[in-house]
Amino acid sequence: MRLAASAALSFALAATPLAAEPVYLTASRLLDPATGRAVVDAAVVVDGGKVVAVGTMAMVPSPAGAKVIDLGDRLLLPGLIDLHTHLVGDATLGGYNALAQSRESGAIYAVANARATLLAGFTTVRDVGNDGFADVALRDAVNAGVVPGPRIFASGPSIGIVGGHCSDNNLMPNDAEAVGEGVATGPWGMREKVRRNIKFGADVIKTCSTGGVFSKGTTPGASQNSIEEIAAIVAEAHQRGIKVASHAHGTEGIKNAIRAGVDTIEHASILDDEAIRMAKGRGVYLVMDIYNSEYTQAEGRKNGELEEFLRKDAEIAEVQRKSFRAAVKAGARLAFGTDSGVYPHGDNARQFAWMVKYGMTPLQAVRSATSVAAEALGRPAELGCLRAGCAADIIAVGGDPLTDVTALEAVSFVMKAGEIYKND
Repeated sequence: MRLAASAALSFALAATPLAAEPVYLTASRLLDPATGRAVVDAAVVVDGGKVVAVGTMAMVPSPAGAKVIDLGDRLLLPGLIDLHTHLVGDATLGGYNALAQSRESGAIYAVANARATLLAGFTTVRDVGNDGFADVALRDAVNAGVVPGPRIFASGPSIGIVGGHCSDNNLMPNDAEAVGEGVATGPWGMREKVRRNIKFGADVIKTCSTGGVFSKGTTPGASQNSIEEIAAIVAEAHQRGIKVASHAHGTEGIKNAIRAGVDTIEHASILDDEAIRMAKGRGVYLVMDIYNSEYTQAEGRKNGELEEFLRKDAEIAEVQRKSFRAAVKAGARLAFGTDSGVYPHGDNARQFAWMVKYGMTPLQAVRSATSVAAEALGRPAELGCLRAGCAADIIAVGGDPLTDVTALEAVSFVMKAGEIYKND
């Protein structure tokens, strides 16, 4: 307990926000991705954690008593959103090595991971799948100002079948009796797990509709959870006003999840034309993590990933990137999510270049992590926007991401809810 408190305090002091007085931000340029609006000689007034006014310096004067911050020749953007993270734990522990990390250790790493994510310009994340509720505790600590971090939508334990990807990764032998907290059987069992997660503070429900890459003995393309089980999860969550994210690599599992009414498909690796049409027609967002294989193939063996995992990762990455290109071409709703935790936190923005490489325009890529991701969260008027009334989640970069999207890998200014956490 004392160790956790000490670690949390040290990280809090390392990124303590500046005073929350009215702020007058100026910069040479501003971009609101939702509208495509660009402003030269830009000014933003922030008060009470909200954006009060946006325009040119000539149009928007500094309020009396405001703290003036001139960001010079930088570009202002809304804070970025990553819809698929795993903040709890050490990202460099793979395969059986991960079994050596206790829940308590994983929670302490989560404090560092949250800070790294925020300072990289990601002011909001959705944390989808943990062993327990450390993500919920982290969210509450961030909200209380105990530790710095992004705004977190937490899922708690993933919900799925016995021996599935949402189980315990299937690394332990039978006599260990290791069963994930979200494991259940049948529609009523799944409903019970949804109720339990919501009871203990989940903002979103994560389930698994197919096998996965980093779970022993599962096939990513094979369906898991019956459509009746997925539908029960969705019905229980939706009647509580909670959205459902479904891990799904395989085509039939993707279609089952869409038919059952999930809100987002995570990975969406093996898409066919029908699956893309279904997602478009039903307003389902595809969250495709097309970068992380680069890290896994380069560092995974050193980190202890099983050869099975490395093989599946390489196979899925190739087909997923083709699916991504097809989904972009078809006009599907694609929201930004990296599976950060598979690779180190704070490097989330590396995915933007790969999204452009596989078919997006730079503006589409930026929108995927701002306005589109905010829509997927159900918060389009608050998050991912830079106009009056939006949350004062603002970042700045030195380059222009619309001409070189890698500019987003070097965020030099971070404000969340009107508080400044970084200004290099």
